[in-house]
Amino acid sequence: MRMKYLIPFLCWFLINTGTSIAQAFRHPGIYQSAADLSELKRVIATGESPWKEAYVRLKSVADTAFVIRPAAHVMRGPYGKPNIGGEDLRKGAEMAYHCAMIWQLTGDRKYADQSIAILNAWSATLQDFDFNDAKLIAGLTGHVFCNAAEILRYSSSGWKPADQDAFKRMLRTAYYPVLRYYYPQANGNWNGAIIQSLLAIAVFTDDRKLFDEAIHNFLHAPVNGSLFKYFYPSGQCQETTRDQGHVQLGIGQFAGAAQIAYTQGVDLFRMADARMALGYEYSASVLMGERPHAYGIISERAMELRDDFEYVYRHYEAMGIRLPWTKKCADSIRQRAHRSVLTSVRKWSRPQSPYPAPLISSVAYPAGASDGLSSIIPKDAIIVASGSSVQAAVDRAAGTGGTVLLKRGIYTIPATLRLKSGMTIAGEGLGTILFLDPASGQRDAMTNDEDSLRNITIRDLVVECGSRTDVPSDPNSNRSYRGGWNRGGIILRTEKPGAIRGINMERVTVRNATYNGVFINGALNVSVRNCDFQENGGSVVPGPRLQHNLLISHSRGIEISGSRLSTSPSGCGIAVDHCEQLVMRNCEISRNGWDGILIAESRNLSFTGNLIEANDRHGLNAEWLHSGSSGLAVKDNRIHYNAGYALKSSGVKGWLASGNRFEGNGKGEVSVLGPVRLGQKD
Repeated sequence: MRMKYLIPFLCWFLINTGTSIAQAFRHPGIYQSAADLSELKRVIATGESPWKEAYVRLKSVADTAFVIRPAAHVMRGPYGKPNIGGEDLRKGAEMAYHCAMIWQLTGDRKYADQSIAILNAWSATLQDFDFNDAKLIAGLTGHVFCNAAEILRYSSSGWKPADQDAFKRMLRTAYYPVLRYYYPQANGNWNGAIIQSLLAIAVFTDDRKLFDEAIHNFLHAPVNGSLFKYFYPSGQCQETTRDQGHVQLGIGQFAGAAQIAYTQGVDLFRMADARMALGYEYSASVLMGERPHAYGIISERAMELRDDFEYVYRHYEAMGIRLPWTKKCADSIRQRAHRSVLTSVRKWSRPQSPYPAPLISSVAYPAGASDGLSSIIPKDAIIVASGSSVQAAVDRAAGTGGTVLLKRGIYTIPATLRLKSGMTIAGEGLGTILFLDPASGQRDAMTNDEDSLRNITIRDLVVECGSRTDVPSDPNSNRSYRGGWNRGGIILRTEKPGAIRGINMERVTVRNATYNGVFINGALNVSVRNCDFQENGGSVVPGPRLQHNLLISHSRGIEISGSRLSTSPSGCGIAVDHCEQLVMRNCEISRNGWDGILIAESRNLSFTGNLIEANDRHGLNAEWLHSGSSGLAVKDNRIHYNAGYALKSSGVKGWLASGNRFEGNGKGEVSVLGPVRLGQKD
């Protein structure tokens, strides 16, 4: 069974990416091939705009006086403090590439000599990188150096073989050691830069294994490190809430990596319905003044345009896809740009199959608390303002069927909020934030006050489980996987299965718990609708893979719809343990550190119309503990770019999988031990 599905996946990958295990590298072959460089030379010679003007600007830069200052130890701290040799390295790499391009276009040897002198000086001197930004500065400069070196090596530049070997040695002994382990835990621009430089190093050194490993990381790296961790299904980027300067850096690095891969016949631009195009359009629209929906607040910082749009706009246009916002950004910066305009020239040829149009995923989008009230509040509702006791209002409403309305504000509760039967607790959307005071010494934000909790609704509010409520300038610095705290979200459990009944959650956001975001145990009739559970389930005791965004155990009659379960650092989007009669539909289960969906010892479960992507293990995993699960239906889901299998099962009885769309899963589509019935579309 494994081989049956592995072979079709390998065939798909080879056909759609153009790669081949035995394929030799094209040289020159980093940003542009020999055919591309010839085409560039032609359009400049004929005076075509904007390339002739860009050439004039680049030549002017290459003609400026330049002093080479190589350093043995490049040491760059956070935000460039300290910066010992880092700026000289960056400027040297840039000038080497500038001059190599002008040499290629003019045949004037003085430019080749200048480029060679820079490469030789650094090759003879650089030993290592150090301090906080060691990986970043190496990632940002390695591919620039390699582009220059590739042009020089495959032309009559006069670069001596011994000097080429010295440059190769620098790549292997200074660059590769600091880059080889990647760094997805940083904001995604780091891994984008690292991947791009490792691809360039692989091409220059003819290292196919390194090239394939970098492609794997582009598609499957954990945390923030892959295309799908950086570009969400809506187009929002991982750093959208940080600042737009870093966003542009990040998208530019991933695009640069894709540009190198494309030169070598691997088309990463079309992956997942052109996800990169979707991310570019989202970010470009923000830079042009639009404010699309975002999870979090779109940062207004660093809105100045960087030179990261030209190649992407032209690539997709050549493939028949218009990116109007990306084009506007490229148009706005082009009069000041030079090398980026020149390296956007390709000898284009349309692919055999058309590019997909980049579309925002409609699955569970948007989800979670919104910008305000979503329904009418009863006239007799108990109104609570920030600073008042939430627990007192809950106690007052208990058993009445009434509603407690928490107005906009931050509610720092002194102890775990104890929920009671027969009531609704509602907020005013994203503006209502419940936050357990860390000084309380307690773990869970909410729990049931009675073993037989019945008929309770929680809706239209945020449960913030992190250590703070203010949004830091770098959201990555406050994510739960970095925290030293043990914090849980909504935890409802009972001694006797079925004692908890009638639990409803609607448009609730639970985020940043190191324990489970939501844990429901022993419940009958649970409804989770349009909720957003993100960044819950860290590596706190009792250990990783035991806490999740949503954990449901020993429960029956569960409906989950239109919800987003994403980015658990060490757990799953949802874990289902000893449950019966669960229906999950139209949900996004993405970017989780373990499986997207984990099932154990459960019966009669249905998963329909979900987007299950970029989880670090399997898309859906039905594991065997003692007797296995039964009655599992997986229909019409999109399951792609998970690092493991799309579907993995051990001993499931009565498994039906049909109509699912698989793509780019790291280990293949289906791994099944035990009986299975697959539909024709799989």
